Amino acid sequence: MSAPTAQNAANTDNAGIPDSARASLEALRTEIAKAVVGQDPAVTGLVVALLCRGHVLLEGVPGVAKTLLVRALAASLELDTKRVQFTPDLMPSDITGSLVYDARTAEFSFQPGPVFTHLLLADEINRTPPKTQSALLEAMEERQVTVDGTPRPLPDPFLVAATQNPVEYEGTYPLPEAQLDRFLLKLTVPLPSREDEVSVLTRHAQGFNPRDLQAAGVRPVAGPADLEAARAAVARTTVTPEIAGYVVDICRATRESPSLALGVSPRGATALLSTARAWAWLTGRDYVTPDDVKALALPTLRHRVQLRPEAEMEGVTTDSVITAILAHVPVPR
Repeated sequence: MSAPTAQNAANTDNAGIPDSARASLEALRTEIAKAVVGQDPAVTGLVVALLCRGHVLLEGVPGVAKTLLVRALAASLELDTKRVQFTPDLMPSDITGSLVYDARTAEFSFQPGPVFTHLLLADEINRTPPKTQSALLEAMEERQVTVDGTPRPLPDPFLVAATQNPVEYEGTYPLPEAQLDRFLLKLTVPLPSREDEVSVLTRHAQGFNPRDLQAAGVRPVAGPADLEAARAAVARTTVTPEIAGYVVDICRATRESPSLALGVSPRGATALLSTARAWAWLTGRDYVTPDDVKALALPTLRHRVQLRPEAEMEGVTTDSVITAILAHVPVPR
């Protein structure tokens, strides 16, 4: 994924009205860059997830600005954000909230948990047991939390940005397939290039404080109204039968791959089509092309497939399998 250009941001949407919503979302990149150097694919992935009402799993080694990235996005969108540090002793009620007895009224009242926010940062989500991980399933899928039989809606927009470290296995609980499938995208956050790392150090030498985004100049450039307008425009983006068939062919090829024990489900195919539409709109078009599908295939599908043990032992990765499938599935003209 590459960043949309300023020229694209100035285009009009398919209704012929100047697309200020696209320009506002494009401005996010400038604001986030005041706090985070590089990581454009991760920034784009978070914006795509917001447009698709999806959730994001950020994977990278410690210290590559995963947390800072989410905080900068929230500050640029004027959205509330809360952070939960997932630990082995974390309970489901620590996330969703619970009923608390009030001695003054002799009644129980609901005390909402940190999930009642716009952007929830689930830090090191794989360090808590599956029982606590499952507390997020209803919130991520149905945008509500049920406590004592009463469903309570979550605010809109609502996005879970979960982080996990790929190299630390001790004391972790691998996310089950059902949990992984709730994430729209899995984004890898790599170590920065030498030039970007020099830029990071230069900023810190000049007094940059990652805990004070306001002092860094990060300001809101888009609000809920812009986001809603953008979602409406994405929903009007044209998808031809040929593109829909292309998405299906890619997903069916994963189910037939000899390297994979688990292929992409129909939910994954729907997710790929959704992210491709959002990406097409961000790049200034009102129709989806095969290149849009290819651009979002890896982050949308890599966590929805499972390697066979023998393929994993040979050093095969999910990314390499999906890349090979993209190279072999016929592209519609």
